[in-house]
Amino acid sequence: MGEDEAIVAYWESVRAKAKVGRLPVVLGPGALAAVPPPAFRFGDTPELADELLRLVLDGVKTATSTAQAELGPDDAAPAAGDLWIALDGAGHPRALLRTTDVVETAFRDVTPAFAEAEGEDDRSLESWRRERERYWRRVLGDDRFDEDMVVLCERFEVLDPA
Repeated sequence: MGEDEAIVAYWESVRAKAKVGRLPVVLGPGALAAVPPPAFRFGDTPELADELLRLVLDGVKTATSTAQAELGPDDAAPAAGDLWIALDGAGHPRALLRTTDVVETAFRDVTPAFAEAEGEDDRSLESWRRERERYWRRVLGDDRFDEDMVVLCERFEVLDPA
């Protein structure tokens, strides 16, 4: 089964947990229910994706952050209510997530509470800043990282596995 087929099969198995497409027997699935939500890996390597997904599934990681500069011209910023599928490092769907809150802030203004919710390293703001700077310099380039850059601080809940 290819990655896209696995995502569709996973979505078919979990969409009721998201309360999407509850009347398919009578009406047939609508477009929202038939089309899976976007699927993403955490991080930029398969190993990091697996590590961060484990933290999500263990209930330690309840937030994630995206530099606004990471979004392409056709990419929508995350918003409360968004559904998304978390993939493991091999690209297999492993969790259905719902965004509960998104706050735009400068890198320098991210709070200790948000850093703790990201659930990584020692969960301190200092380690969050160090690791995020390293990550964004790696994926964006040194010249695009700035302490004033906009960061989308996203909190989420796990709908599956419940």
